[in-house]
Amino acid sequence: MDDRPIGMFDSGFGGLTVARAVIDLLPAEDLIYIGDTGRYPYGPRDLAEVAGFAHQITATLVGELGVKLVVVACNTAAAAALDDLRASFEVPILGVISPGARATVSATRSGRVGVIGTVGTIASGAYQREIRGDGIELTCAACPGFVEFVERGETASEQVHVLAERLLEPVVRAKVDALLLGCTHYPFLARTIADVMGRDVVLVSSADETAFEALAIMTRSGLGTARSSPGRHRFISSGDVNEFRRLGSRLLGPELDVEVEACSWP
Repeated sequence: MDDRPIGMFDSGFGGLTVARAVIDLLPAEDLIYIGDTGRYPYGPRDLAEVAGFAHQITATLVGELGVKLVVVACNTAAAAALDDLRASFEVPILGVISPGARATVSATRSGRVGVIGTVGTIASGAYQREIRGDGIELTCAACPGFVEFVERGETASEQVHVLAERLLEPVVRAKVDALLLGCTHYPFLARTIADVMGRDVVLVSSADETAFEALAIMTRSGLGTARSSPGRHRFISSGDVNEFRRLGSRLLGPELDVEVEACSWP
C-alpha cells in the first residue's frame, strides 16, 4: 500500500469538481490540489504554452511534493499535454477526457451527442478523436466566457444565461440528447446549461468517471493507502490565496475551509 498523496491540478477552480468526486470516493486518501489561478484561463492560450504549464506543475507535484498519481483535472491541459506527461513522468497520470467521452457515449439514446469546452479544448480535436463509433453523431461548441463567470462566482446571473443561449445554439440545433461538459468549470453552470438545453438532455460531467478511473489505477498498481482515517487535503494557488479559499470553499465544501498555500512560478 502507498500513503503518498494524490496530486491534482487545474487552471483554477474547475478541477474542484474532480477533487470533490475523488474525496467522496476515496475519503482516506491525502490530496494535493494546485489551482493555477495566477495564469487562468488556459482555454484561450496557445496549446504549446499550456503544455509548458502542465509540465511545470506536474514536475512540482511529482518532484517536490511526492505524489503517487497525478490527475490532470483540466480539459485544456489534458488535450495539450497528457500523452507527453505520461512519457515524461514515472507515476500514473490520468486526464478527464477519456472518462468523460466514455460516459457520454454510454448516456446517449439517439446517438446524437454534444461536447462543449474551451476554445483550446475544442480546437485540439481531443474529444473528436475520443468520441466515435457506429451511429454516433458529434457536435462540438466552444464556450468562451464560461470559465470567467465561474471564476468570478457568477454561476446563475442573467448575463451568463444570455451567453449560454448564444453559445449552446449549435448543440441545441443538433438535437443532442447527451451533452458532455468538456471543461471542469462547467458543472458549476449546470443549472443554466440545463435550462437552455431542456430537461430531456443528459448533462455528463467527467468528474465521477475520473475518480473511478483513479480508483481502478490505484487498485491495479497497489497504490491505495492503508489508512482508514480521513485523508488530509492541501490546496495551493498561484493567484490570490484568500480569494481561492473564499470561492473554492463555496464550490467544493468544508474541505477547503483551510489555509490555502501560495506558490509562484519562475
